[in-house]
Amino acid sequence: MSAADTALIDAVRAALRAVADPAKAEPMRAYLKSSMPFLGVPKPARTAALRPVLRDHPLPDAAGWRATVRTLWDDATYREERYAATQLAQLRPYAAYAIQLDALPLFEHQIVSGAWWDHVDDVAIHSVGPLLRAHHDVVGPVMREWARDADRWRRRASVICQIGAKGGLDVDLLTDAVLANAADRDFFLRKAIGWALREHSKTDPGWVRRFVADHEARLSPLSRREALRNIVVPSIVTRE
Repeated sequence: MSAADTALIDAVRAALRAVADPAKAEPMRAYLKSSMPFLGVPKPARTAALRPVLRDHPLPDAAGWRATVRTLWDDATYREERYAATQLAQLRPYAAYAIQLDALPLFEHQIVSGAWWDHVDDVAIHSVGPLLRAHHDVVGPVMREWARDADRWRRRASVICQIGAKGGLDVDLLTDAVLANAADRDFFLRKAIGWALREHSKTDPGWVRRFVADHEARLSPLSRREALRNIVVPSIVTRE
């Protein structure tokens, strides 16, 4: 089993600290209601600072990539270090590693331990989503299990993981995930349902319009409103 690349992890931490802005740290933490402190590195600066570091420390194999992502994530003392772990997980040179089934436990760990929308949404859409499309027969049933899990973040991930799939979206899986969570009063689940349906409306607005109409009584007002935001609902013309 390959060990984590500690030289890469140290270089990531050093690069983030070099561009840290303490004046931005507390506002960033407050916005996300994070118990983990921030260094004060917005995404554009973080991406730019890490690009040469990640390029200059290539990882030799999938096991080493998983171990490095996991260690950088678990040992993080600042939230930007966890963002860096996700950036490393989604880096193009490791795309083949990220669609191996062995990566799913890593992504699940990020979702459950991240336990907030900024981490969960990125991992669900950009890590779990491609893995689902690569191994639908295996990962699809897992998403159906997540949709009914006690953990709300697994459930949110199951709802939104197909965002970006466009014509490759599995409407049966989306339906299962949405209806499994439609009655939940949790804001993050209701918002996720509306978001997932709204995104699919860009590909198939008719399907989304019919789905919302068919399940109007089960969907929350928030979910319905978000789902239909980009859909033009035909007006009723009356004649005098």
